[in-house]
Amino acid sequence: MNASVWIVNLAVLATVLHADLGYKKIAWIRLARPILLAVAVVPVFAKNIATHGNGLTLETIGLAAGLLLGLLAAALLKVRYDEGRRASFSTGRAPYAALWAVVIGARLLFAYASVHVFPDQLGRWMFTHHITGDALTDALIFLAIGMLVARTAALLAKSTRATRAHLTHTAAAPTQQYNAA
Repeated sequence: MNASVWIVNLAVLATVLHADLGYKKIAWIRLARPILLAVAVVPVFAKNIATHGNGLTLETIGLAAGLLLGLLAAALLKVRYDEGRRASFSTGRAPYAALWAVVIGARLLFAYASVHVFPDQLGRWMFTHHITGDALTDALIFLAIGMLVARTAALLAKSTRATRAHLTHTAAAPTQQYNAA
């Protein structure tokens, strides 16, 4: 199995769980860290990105699956504005960590099985569909990166929405008048 698959997947898992488990402030560095990881990973580990044919289709499917899984992961993060600290915070719990662990574990299991369990069947399938090993590796990397990017974008959107809701509520509160009888 290609070491790049292990490196990318374990780096993604460690980065996301460190950033999101527990009650964490949503700050620019927290949002930027996974994106910086993605920017560093793609040029180093993605080899010969397909520009046409079934390889491109597989890479696109990997990216789309990653984006959808990232949105699902972000849906498991609860975001609220903490008035005392004047910032948005998210809470990541066991279901969030389990989703990331299952997805990354499945990618690693597939990568292992493709070399040690069903290499002949996979090789025939790839040959039949004109898909290179690089395209398959890239699809797995794009899945990981897509999941990171979607999670980060959704977290930013949820934080912005929570902050705006708080500011709107705070601005409206002083203008309300109460009639004392």
